[in-house]
Amino acid sequence: MTNTLSPLTRKDLRIVFMGTPEFAVASLDALLNAGFSVVGVVTAPDKPAGRGMKPTTSAVKKYALEKGLTVLQPEKLRDPAFLAALSALQAHVQIVVAFRMLPEAVWNMPPVGTINVHGSLLPQYRGAAPINWAIINGETTTGVTTFKLQHVIDTGNILLQKSFPIGEDETAGEVHDRMKIIGASLLVETLQSLLDGSLEEKDQSAFPGPDQLKHAPKLFTEDCRINWTETAAQIHNRIRGLSPFPGALTMLDGKILKLFKSSKELVDHQHIPGAVFTDGKTFLKFACKDGFIHLLDLQLEGKKRMPVAEFLRGYRLQAS
Repeated sequence: MTNTLSPLTRKDLRIVFMGTPEFAVASLDALLNAGFSVVGVVTAPDKPAGRGMKPTTSAVKKYALEKGLTVLQPEKLRDPAFLAALSALQAHVQIVVAFRMLPEAVWNMPPVGTINVHGSLLPQYRGAAPINWAIINGETTTGVTTFKLQHVIDTGNILLQKSFPIGEDETAGEVHDRMKIIGASLLVETLQSLLDGSLEEKDQSAFPGPDQLKHAPKLFTEDCRINWTETAAQIHNRIRGLSPFPGALTMLDGKILKLFKSSKELVDHQHIPGAVFTDGKTFLKFACKDGFIHLLDLQLEGKKRMPVAEFLRGYRLQAS
C-alpha cells in the first residue's frame, strides 16, 4: 500500500467508522483506546422493536454517543445529503466492521480507501456468515482478515491476517466473542502499519486455496434444520455453528425444538434416524447415522431456553 500518511500520527489520522452490532463496538473501542481520531460513525437507522415498538438504537450508536462521537444514520447510502455529510468529515480512511454493503461512492471516497474487518481467513468464507459456516463445516482453525474494499464483496486486497483455533465443542457465539477482540487488535495493528509505511496489499489470488473456495452466504431457515441421517459430527457441528443465533431446528411432538448445545455418542445401532430416547430426568438424545446426539441446551416452541435436565422436569416424553 502506498503510504501517503507517513507524516501523520494516530491522533492526526482522520477515521470514519462504519458498523452496527456489538461485534463492531470492540473495534471502535480499540481505535479510541489506541489514540486514533474517529471523526464520525456511520451506523444503521433506529428501528422499532419490542411490544411497544419503541425505536431502538444499534450497539455502535449507543457506544458512539457515550463517547461524544458524530453519528450518521442514513436510510440510503447513495443519498446525496448523506454523501455530502460523509465527505465533510474529510476522513483519510474508512473502517467497516459488520456493516452493510457499500456503494463505490462511499467506499472509494477517502484517499486511502476503506478497510474492512472480516471474520475469516480470506479468500475462504467470503460472505455474511463466516463464523457460522466455518463451524458447520467442521473447521478447526479460523481467523480475521483486514482488507481493502473493492467492487466485488470480500475480494479486495488482503492487508493483515490472524488465525486462531476453534475448540471441538465451541459455539459460534463463543468464537464470535473471541474473534471481536482479536479482530479489534488486528485492526489497530493494520492502521499502525499504514502509518509506518510497512503495510503491503496482497491480491487474494496469491493466497492458498483459491480453486477450492468455501463460501459463507446468509443463513436461511433451511440451513437450520437438522438432518438426522447425517453423522453425529456433522449434526454436532451444525448445532454449535448456529448457536446461539439463529439456532438449529428439529421437531419434538409436533413442536419446533431449537438446539443450542449438544454432545456426540458414537455407537452402532439399528434405530431409525431421528428416533428420540430419554430417561425422563437427565438425558434426551436423538438417533443419527453413526450414533446419538445428546441435547444439552434447548428451547421448545413457546418456552424459554433451558438445560436439558430442567426441560425434562417439566416435559413428559415417552422413550422410543
